Amino acid sequence: MPTWLEAGLWGLLGGGALVLGALVAWSLRVPQVVVASVMAFGSGVLISAVAFDLMAEAAETGGLPATAVGFLGGAVVYLGANALLARRGARHRKRSGGQQPSEDEQSGSGAAIAVGALLDGVPESVVLGVGLLSGGAVSLPVLAAVFISNVPEGLSSAAGMKRSGRSARYVFGVWSGIAVLSGLSSLVGYLVLGSAPPEVIAVITAVAAGAILTMIADTMIPEAFAETRTWTGLITALGFLVAFAIEMA
Repeated sequence: MPTWLEAGLWGLLGGGALVLGALVAWSLRVPQVVVASVMAFGSGVLISAVAFDLMAEAAETGGLPATAVGFLGGAVVYLGANALLARRGARHRKRSGGQQPSEDEQSGSGAAIAVGALLDGVPESVVLGVGLLSGGAVSLPVLAAVFISNVPEGLSSAAGMKRSGRSARYVFGVWSGIAVLSGLSSLVGYLVLGSAPPEVIAVITAVAAGAILTMIADTMIPEAFAETRTWTGLITALGFLVAFAIEMA
């Protein structure tokens, strides 16, 4: 199989976890505390991947100054885009309760939520494609982190969409579209950066890491803490430990 196609398929697999989570939320009544617990676990998994895979590799390849600039750049860009989308109704796109506005309550919020979900997923997908450039094989810890974190993201957000009155066509259209775009993002990341110097790849990896960590703090952990409260830290730590064990295996 061509490596570029493999990159696209791995991105599609990671994005497909969003569809899986949405299907569970639409078919079953999952208690919010369960959703929040899985969200906290997924946060820990992603934090481990950011620290031990993305940032460590970027610093080793491109040096600490370039990595720091890329990391902070990714955080700032994500923060700005997220703030803009929040004003248009996407602030609570990962909330499973009644926090998401309906289209009647805020016109255009459905599109903002869809764009926000895409914003959350693109950095992860690009990292999967870029990861194939160095070793020729996808990073198992990163793939596990993306998949494990995407299931509760899709579950929580789809539950919120359902509560706000959005149709099944809209919900699954959004998540299926994002899964396809995730695959394309991974594929494009591999093709565009295939001939790039290692230092450039390191900076791009750091940018994605900064965006992912900011996304965790802005959207995933607040949803988890709203329900799990004092257990949030422990559950997040367990997720971190599981991902760390995968990295060390």
